[in-house]
Amino acid sequence: MIHTTLPRRALLGALLAVACAVPAFDAVAQAPAAAGQTASSPSQLVEANSRRVLQTLTSRRDAFRADPAALQAFIKGEFDQIFDKVYAARLVLGRNGRSASDAEVAAFADALAGNLMRRYGNSLLEVEGGTDVAVTGEQPLRDGAVVRVTSQITRRAGSPIPVDYLMRRSDGSWKVFDVIVEGVSFVQTFRSQFDAALRTKSLDQLTQELRAGALQADADAAVE
Repeated sequence: MIHTTLPRRALLGALLAVACAVPAFDAVAQAPAAAGQTASSPSQLVEANSRRVLQTLTSRRDAFRADPAALQAFIKGEFDQIFDKVYAARLVLGRNGRSASDAEVAAFADALAGNLMRRYGNSLLEVEGGTDVAVTGEQPLRDGAVVRVTSQITRRAGSPIPVDYLMRRSDGSWKVFDVIVEGVSFVQTFRSQFDAALRTKSLDQLTQELRAGALQADADAAVE
């Protein structure tokens, strides 16, 4: 279960990191499909593979603690496979990204993802064995172009934590572009944070500061 001494702000930051990583595709073919679902449905991917990632974090905890670089590599590999970070970055930038080139947005997306993983990745080591994820629904939006998968993370102490995923097809696969924890969208949270910063800085300056760690992506602000 999630350790009860883990600060809630850090916990939700960690959930963002793991939630963006969970629905990978390598084990899906072996997961039995629920009635009315295919093996590649968004909800099937979330449920089967979130459990796989949480189990990996538990089984490799000691190794990850001894080698933080291995933990970062694991998270990055999962994140890059499922998260549509460039599309998410355009949503985060909003009007500030309208005149930006594809290369500028991609650089910002990489810097934001790297910043999040460095800041919150180690918090995942506080997620203990037995933590479970249950999908509670799947809702098509925009005539099926987008799907919202609702889920709950259960823990030994405290009420379940609702975590929703907004997913879209990209290059033939379902990918996450926003994570909503307890009703709070992290895309919207980061848009508010960076909109203020971009009033006085260029996108390139913001990207460089995120990459260098001079500016931190503040997922904690979502749970104030």
